[in-house]
Amino acid sequence: MQATLPLDRMTREEKLAVMEELWADLSRDEAQVESPVWHGDVLRERAEAVKSGKETFMDWDTAKKQLRDQRT
Repeated sequence: MQATLPLDRMTREEKLAVMEELWADLSRDEAQVESPVWHGDVLRERAEAVKSGKETFMDWDTAKKQLRDQRT
């Protein structure tokens, strides 16, 4: 089955609403969504980088503020 949406006629808000609906439907049964192997590898690498002091992390609110400040 192929679903066709009139993307060229949809507003940004309508597109985001469709994305949210799709995500809600896909995530309804988390057991069916398998994380790819590479994802676990990346998470382990990043955790090791933080543990060894090569990388740091910050809370989400601080990160958002930094990103917003970079745009101005």
